[in-house]
Amino acid sequence: MTVPISQSKLQSNLTRYDHRLISEWVTEGSRVIDLGCGNGALLKHLHAEKNVSGYGVELSQEMIAQCIDNGINVIQFNLDQGLGHFDTNSFDTVILSLTLQAMRRPRELLNEMMRVGKQGIVTFPNFAHWRNRWQIAINGKMPENEQLPYKWFNTPNIHLCTIRDFHALCLDLGFEIESSVAVRTDGQQTLGLKALPNVFGEIALCRFSKP
Repeated sequence: MTVPISQSKLQSNLTRYDHRLISEWVTEGSRVIDLGCGNGALLKHLHAEKNVSGYGVELSQEMIAQCIDNGINVIQFNLDQGLGHFDTNSFDTVILSLTLQAMRRPRELLNEMMRVGKQGIVTFPNFAHWRNRWQIAINGKMPENEQLPYKWFNTPNIHLCTIRDFHALCLDLGFEIESSVAVRTDGQQTLGLKALPNVFGEIALCRFSKP
């Protein structure tokens, strides 16, 4: 299902609009792990505003240094190797933000997310966005835009998908989709986005759990 976006999040100090929505889905005082946490901005916000505890996971040494500067407990390892470092049901929420498309085994990682956590939140660039369709149809080339800024030959995004693709995978894995939202990166809502999220949504957000 598609849920409405709270206008109160427009006042958030988070710069990424998808992060503002993720914050709405995280329970106060819960235990969270952010996979591919970048500079730790989301976890820093959740610590301050939601009193969460937990860890960030990041591979980039540069981003890890920024996490430390932000006061985030961060662990360095490659997510393609799984989440064997963590026990089953260690976390209330497992976040994977704009990282799934760069994973070699996304199906296995999603299963691992549901092993170590009760709830998963995944965001990804929606490959079915109309600009991507237009660039392929008119130019006959792989899309290049703000969400997908790389050339086809040097992109880290190896498993691009659409909102419908991701929902189908969740159902195939036996997950229950709790909420699904498509947004523009500027946070604006349009009639087209509300009516056809798989066409007009630039970033997809999905919250799911084990039945």
